[in-house]
Amino acid sequence: MALSRGLRCCQRVFSWIPVLIITAVVLWSYYAYVFELCLFTISNTLEKVVYLLVFHVCFGMFSWTYWKSIFSPPATPCKKFQLSYSDKQRYEMEERPDAQKQILIEIAKKLPIFTRAQSGAIRFCDRCQVLKPDRCHHCSVCETCVLKMDHHCPWVNNCVGFSNYKFFLLFLAYSMLYCIFITATVLQYFLKFWVGALPNEPAKFHILFLMFVALMFFVSLMFLFSYHCWLVAKNKSTLEAFSAPVFVSGPDRNGFNLGLHKNLLQVFGEDRKLWFIPVFTSQGNGHYFPLRSPSSESRNLLLANEDMWDESDDGSEGDLVEDADPSVTIEMED
Repeated sequence: MALSRGLRCCQRVFSWIPVLIITAVVLWSYYAYVFELCLFTISNTLEKVVYLLVFHVCFGMFSWTYWKSIFSPPATPCKKFQLSYSDKQRYEMEERPDAQKQILIEIAKKLPIFTRAQSGAIRFCDRCQVLKPDRCHHCSVCETCVLKMDHHCPWVNNCVGFSNYKFFLLFLAYSMLYCIFITATVLQYFLKFWVGALPNEPAKFHILFLMFVALMFFVSLMFLFSYHCWLVAKNKSTLEAFSAPVFVSGPDRNGFNLGLHKNLLQVFGEDRKLWFIPVFTSQGNGHYFPLRSPSSESRNLLLANEDMWDESDDGSEGDLVEDADPSVTIEMED
């Protein structure tokens, strides 16, 4: 037990290494651009002031989105999806598998769950003791179920999901902008140093290296950002792109695709003024997502009026619809 705790502690410590690497590179780029380029190399005052102002705007937005991506806790299923103490006791005391399944079916009746396991069973996490909402998955690194989980990103040391997916997209976008701005403004001085037109040796090293690092990161970010733009346009997560979500009618890669406009609103919200600001504006609560097929939603009266399902502070289930398909089966899933 003590050994496993020690290993988990070491894992948590080492998991911050990628974040520290990114932070160190960014801080060095700040020094190289502000001091070595703007203060020590550029002689034109107007050019220097403009570069510094725009740079600090890009640097500020990059830092803000990176911070939000790292420190926004992953959203987890609410109490309505968790087994209560009495249900858990009843489930564990019951030895017959069919009776155990029936206990879970009674709980699932009241929840807006449409996705299934590959076998067609309702998805249940035996580690967290929750019925998984649609698009929810268990993260073995965070050791919890994460709403609308996209992936676990080591570069932010966090799960990217419902609570911070917008922040992650903005982080990629502002990272690209940061790299583009550095590349565009450093290029002329990079060429001057390259041909020996400027003699400042310390600044030469920093500016040459800054150019290569900015280009390298830009190319990497461009592919990653383009991929996530495609995911947003199709209303898919990274996990759903590799494995299509399964519904009662079978797998459907476009099950949550509502069209480009509605897909964008689902991630960025309806207030377009806040689309590019790292504040949470995503639609919904992460437990329910509209489906492309109207016939799928009509299977549960709950979804005829989404406002009927609202998480209450006391975890009561009075507002949840009682109707559900009793023929579904339950499968224990990690």
